[in-house]
Amino acid sequence: MAQYLEIHHANPQPRLIQRAVAVIQQGGVIAYPTDSSYALACHVGDKQAMDNIRRIRQLDDKHDFTLVCKDLTQVSMFTKIGNDAFRLIKALTPGAFTFILDATKEVPRRLQHPKKKTIGIRIPDHPIAQMLVQELGEALFSTTLTLPGDSEPLSDPYDIREKLDHELDLIIDAGIIHFEPTTMIEFTRTGPVIVRQGKGIATLLTQ
Repeated sequence: MAQYLEIHHANPQPRLIQRAVAVIQQGGVIAYPTDSSYALACHVGDKQAMDNIRRIRQLDDKHDFTLVCKDLTQVSMFTKIGNDAFRLIKALTPGAFTFILDATKEVPRRLQHPKKKTIGIRIPDHPIAQMLVQELGEALFSTTLTLPGDSEPLSDPYDIREKLDHELDLIIDAGIIHFEPTTMIEFTRTGPVIVRQGKGIATLLTQ
């Protein structure tokens, strides 16, 4: 059975964040809140935990995964980020954006898009997500908590508990989060392009 922590969505209790990070460090898979939906996450270097997430969501190796980072310094460890991309990401984060960039050698191949060799990067605007990566000191491997056959992620932590209590190691309850997809921006050779318009508004770009 999963641990179940009620963490305040605006003022997270540090001791509970520390408990959640301990679960991640021990190879656990967690459900946690972001600024767009609930998501699943684990330590980037834990292959078994990643495989568990793939199994829960029934994902193949062509799925685009995301690394949740605490800041641009961490982003630059995993992506080839030029000056223009750096400035744009700095202007838009933290926020409900997913940035698709070329991956560096720091990113395991199993996390990269198999053809484009890219990776998704997020710096979400949610206190719990921010405190998790801050306390962990590393990026989180993450994907939206959408179950097989569903069109949208689970929004109620009680539903998450009912359906995934025996699949997860920890569920963070931060209240109901109604799904609003992130705005996805891909950095191409000709510049940044909005490939999915979502919650995040980037007035500097047009789709």
